[in-house]
Amino acid sequence: MIVLGAVLFAGLGALTSLRVLREYERAIVFRLGRARKQALGPGVVLMLPFGIDRSTTVDTRTKVIQIPPQEVITRDNISIGVDAVVYIEISSPMDAILRVEQYLPATLQLAATTLRSIIGRMELDEVLAKRAEINTEVQEILEARVEQWGVNITAVEIKDISLPAEMKRAMARQAEAERERRAKIIMSEGELQAAQRLAEAARLMAADPAALQLRLYQTMVEVAAQPNMTIVLPVPIELLAGGSPGQAAQMAQMAQAAVTAVQALAAGTANARQLAAAPAPAAEAAEATDALKTLLAEPKPDAKVPR
Repeated sequence: MIVLGAVLFAGLGALTSLRVLREYERAIVFRLGRARKQALGPGVVLMLPFGIDRSTTVDTRTKVIQIPPQEVITRDNISIGVDAVVYIEISSPMDAILRVEQYLPATLQLAATTLRSIIGRMELDEVLAKRAEINTEVQEILEARVEQWGVNITAVEIKDISLPAEMKRAMARQAEAERERRAKIIMSEGELQAAQRLAEAARLMAADPAALQLRLYQTMVEVAAQPNMTIVLPVPIELLAGGSPGQAAQMAQMAQAAVTAVQALAAGTANARQLAAAPAPAAEAAEATDALKTLLAEPKPDAKVPR
């Protein structure tokens, strides 16, 4: 009986002293309260039975720590909410157990405090535009602090930045005003380029007056093609400012020819050919010439230009 009891006692002790650890698990063994020099595992681990060796298992896989939304006041006194995630892995299971009570809550509190501290030193525009810089700075600070705990920070990412509703509306108005400013600048640049091209065209036409007359006729053709349009004929300024009788007669003939061309365009293709082939009545042309000569020879303050 004694031998049988001893065998059963030895078998029970052998069963309680064997442990199997997975590939990602490490066991920190305390023998009579003192930690052994190295972590055990993975595989089959043999420990002394009957409470002589006690172990704590550490998971070495990458862990995700969710930082809850933090209420932060930026440097320009705007309250925002920020939440982020921190990815950690255990580089030293011994330090993670022996140097800090609970490494996961400790890392979470340190990450939240660091995030609030960094964002509190920045303005809202910087927070919105420099997420990558904030992530890098938080990661560097955390790595320096948790390295002694055997924890390695692999990444820090800001998930969301929540703004007050009033601030969202103000930012929308600001973005709209910025778009309008850009549109006006682009429009003004287009007008400047068009004015430069028109000035260059005016210089070319000034060298040859016939080109300006042809351009006038082309414009009249384009205007006459539209129905129910009022056609305005430009009168040369020389007729109002005064000139020689010969120039007045020439201007009158040009005006009569222009009126004839417009009438031909308005009447249609067939009537246009008839009006273009028929010369202007001599009596009407002479009357117009005499009226212009009288107006230019004796100008009066209340004189009206005949239409």
